[in-house]
Amino acid sequence: MKVRENPSLRNLNTFGLDATAGLLLEIENEEDLLNAPALDPARDLVLGGGSNVVLVDNVPGTVFLNRIRGIAVVGEDGDTRLIEAGAGENWHGLVEWSLAQGLSGLENLSLIPGSTGAAPIQNIGAYGVELESVLDTVTCWDWRDGRWVVFDRDDCRFGYRDSRFKQEPDRNLVTSVRLRLKRSFEPVLAYAGLAEELERAGIVRPTARDVSEAVIRIRRRKLADPAVEGNAGSFFKNPVVASAVAAELQARHPDLPAWLQADGRRKLSAGWLIDACGLKGFAVGGAAVSERHALVLVNRGGATGRDVAALAARIQTRVADRFGVELEPEPRLVRFNG
Repeated sequence: MKVRENPSLRNLNTFGLDATAGLLLEIENEEDLLNAPALDPARDLVLGGGSNVVLVDNVPGTVFLNRIRGIAVVGEDGDTRLIEAGAGENWHGLVEWSLAQGLSGLENLSLIPGSTGAAPIQNIGAYGVELESVLDTVTCWDWRDGRWVVFDRDDCRFGYRDSRFKQEPDRNLVTSVRLRLKRSFEPVLAYAGLAEELERAGIVRPTARDVSEAVIRIRRRKLADPAVEGNAGSFFKNPVVASAVAAELQARHPDLPAWLQADGRRKLSAGWLIDACGLKGFAVGGAAVSERHALVLVNRGGATGRDVAALAARIQTRVADRFGVELEPEPRLVRFNG
């Protein structure tokens, strides 16, 4: 287990926020966890890829940096392959590995930043696919009870960008995930932009690799690269509202996208709502709404976590005042000072 005192966390969060911690413990295997001190939620923090956090404050205690790695096929059942990946593996690296093995199921989730361990916490999703559709089990270290625990898909209580791990953020540390992927391929092209991207490329019968490359092209056009301009990807969830509310809003704003959900409600485009408020480019300190995509907040240079939190709050207020819709952040805003 690697140990660092008073580390900077700037390179450990994709926003590039210059926070610090009292101590950093790099967890590289399960034995390291057994030898590590217990997590104190009032002082400590677990980090993976740092793509789903806003460090509003410095971490007064310990950062547990999850670097548990390894990817392997651990089971077969006809067309299905069961793979296991360590929580510290890069998510897009795992997608690339699966494609190289001739396995499908993750291609629509290409280029999502962050670690594999964060994927079930957020129930990551993109272009018509969510992680829960391929997830088998999640193995965790239960900080409270000091034991290993395995959750199957139903145990994870998945929802839209939600899970039991997000609801109980300081209870379980994800150490590995198991996914059920397939040798055969059935493309998921319900997202109109993805189908159009493939059509523009002249691809009629796409492979899993074709779909992955199309997703990558779309994401690179729309979203800022965290390596160039710090960000955490989509900052707000697309709000889900009653059908009657969506109908009323669309009567006043016919261009507002609203997607029908299984329960009859409608999912609205958070990016459209923010853009309609004229907030592209709006800034608080060094944090700003991206000029490329209104759903992305970026670090234009020297932003603090408090800048990002204040900007998010201003956006929420403007959208609520104009449309009567509450926006909820996707990343966790980490605060230790009230």
